[in-house]
Amino acid sequence: MLVKQRISSVGIHAVLIAYSVLALFPLALIVLNSFKTRKAIFRDPTGLPLGESFSAKGYDSVLSNSDFPLYFGNSLTVTVVSLVLILLLGAMASHALSEYRFPGDTFLGLYLVLGIMVPIRLGTVALLELIVSMGLANTLTALILVYTAQGLPIAIFIFTEFLRSVSKEIKDSARIDGLSEYRIFFEVVIPLVRPVIATVAVFSMIPIWNDLWFPLILSPGEESRTVTLGVQQFIGQYTVNWGAVLASLSVAILPVLVMYVIFSKQLIRGITAGAVKG
Repeated sequence: MLVKQRISSVGIHAVLIAYSVLALFPLALIVLNSFKTRKAIFRDPTGLPLGESFSAKGYDSVLSNSDFPLYFGNSLTVTVVSLVLILLLGAMASHALSEYRFPGDTFLGLYLVLGIMVPIRLGTVALLELIVSMGLANTLTALILVYTAQGLPIAIFIFTEFLRSVSKEIKDSARIDGLSEYRIFFEVVIPLVRPVIATVAVFSMIPIWNDLWFPLILSPGEESRTVTLGVQQFIGQYTVNWGAVLASLSVAILPVLVMYVIFSKQLIRGITAGAVKG
């Protein structure tokens, strides 16, 4: 029996290691080739950037000779503000749906969850007309509003499923102690859902950070471009600055990696605690 368990454990770990290598290989390839000359990239794409093949001109073009730092800051602003709104509004709505009973609460919950099934991109034309009529075209505010609306359905779904499993005795005890509903939410509920906050944050950040569609449609202006649009400046009609393209992609990967490192423990705890339920 013990031998079978060890064989099963080794097999599982082998599959996970193989999948990790498969997933990380493209990222490693991008980073390695970002430190190479153009000739070295095409001559030996899997080789190390050593000797004559080494070149940091791509990073120099990205960080010094372009507006990429501005685009990076725009993406960071949009992502952080959108995440804060998604987490705050999603947690508050979920707390209300899981805590209080009122006429139409079930219908309201289903209505909010329907946003998961209907892709927001189907309403691109209507969104564009609305953003233009509000005078928000080529602004970061337009992207923040759209991404917040996009992320709220899944956030409400995850938060609601978790909050329904939280003991009501804890919140009732806080009410007996004289805490207001707002203090109960921020001082009692929020600490209990920290693992779920990490889960929702990771699930929401990646689509926002990597999105090209809405920045291209709603905010293509020079001052409001995001990272995904900023990479396009290194791609010409006849030539491509591959060093700069790969360097910009390498820089764009950093926030996602940093966020995963910060929230990895909470993310795993949130998933194993049943934050994502079918």
